[in-house]
Amino acid sequence: MPIVVDIDVMLARRKMSVGELADRVGITPANLVVLKNGRAKAVRFSTLAALCEVLTCQPGDLLRWEGGEDGGQ
Repeated sequence: MPIVVDIDVMLARRKMSVGELADRVGITPANLVVLKNGRAKAVRFSTLAALCEVLTCQPGDLLRWEGGEDGGQ
């Protein structure tokens, strides 16, 4: 998939667990894992905004595009 989710990178930087992030964002840990593993088909802007608020980051810190065979380069 050309969209890569880097939530795990931000979790490591913030020394935060999936459970803690899910609780603070207000979603289930299972839904956060689906998003974190890149299996989600969509993400609500309100969820993305909440993730950014809790992790003190920008949407581009959580999502990036890797298109094409050369990784989008």
